[in-house]
Amino acid sequence: MPFDHNDHYHRLLLRQVPRGARTALDVGCGTGRFARRLAGLGLRVDAIDRSAEAVAQARAFLPATGDRVPRFRVADVTDLQLADGQYDFISCLASLHHMPFDTVAALRDALAPGGVLVILGCYPERTLPDWAWSLAAVPVNAAARLAVSAADRVRPTPPDGSAGAPVMPPTVPLDEIRREAAVLLPGCRIRRLLFWRYLLVHRRPGQRHRPGVTAPSGSTIRQVSDLFYE
Repeated sequence: MPFDHNDHYHRLLLRQVPRGARTALDVGCGTGRFARRLAGLGLRVDAIDRSAEAVAQARAFLPATGDRVPRFRVADVTDLQLADGQYDFISCLASLHHMPFDTVAALRDALAPGGVLVILGCYPERTLPDWAWSLAAVPVNAAARLAVSAADRVRPTPPDGSAGAPVMPPTVPLDEIRREAAVLLPGCRIRRLLFWRYLLVHRRPGQRHRPGVTAPSGSTIRQVSDLFYE
């Protein structure tokens, strides 16, 4: 399986799941790999994507039976009426640039008190810092691809639907994303990641009082990408 920039950050994203979370929404789920990981934590996961082909692939990799199975469906989040306070955790991996940025307002309102919205976003290079980070990423990206390729030759990885989702280039610069997020998601944190990505984390004020699963603890091995942020 080729090296995937989004998959590389799954562990970082899973560490943002709040303690006691029970419900999750994965927006732009693609072929469903992250949604399946959320379900593996014991969360009830709704996973949506407007690509019927991607959703069909996601469903193809589901087990025949089991409780920890995401509910995949074809839907455009900009057309949905999400209930206020519906989800404890909402994720959006490399898909926000497919829709207007102000879609985050609906996702914000769909969080339960204490719930967390996590966006793994893409941005185009526009500034000197953008190009510097891009340049730094090139050799690390090449090394990671070689490592994954070598590992696959030793122990081939079975397909799991992590590839094949529709892609499009991002158009909104990171500086503009920061400005809009400050208005729509006050108090959010944005950090630049190494592989042409940024991480946005927003927690809705308030406390949850529902028992549930415990979020995964942080890995004792830090990913190289965790060291590269602003």
